[in-house]
Amino acid sequence: MDTIDEFVRLVRDELGMPLLDHEVACDLDQLPEWDSLYLLKLVTVLEQTTGRPLPVGRLLEARTLQEIYRLAVRI
Repeated sequence: MDTIDEFVRLVRDELGMPLLDHEVACDLDQLPEWDSLYLLKLVTVLEQTTGRPLPVGRLLEARTLQEIYRLAVRI
């Protein structure tokens, strides 16, 4: 996963979430289907995809999927 487009596809495919491209910049609480279980699933999928642990504390503080993406690719 190198691009934001690949991240969006991952969210759609792995979480089954109907995410529109522009919604990656929306607050998580504004996403119609978002709940805390999605975050846990996403962390697991991202760790499997990247092959490394992610900073869960920082991910919990993220306000958008775009922030989560940035944290996942910067590590």
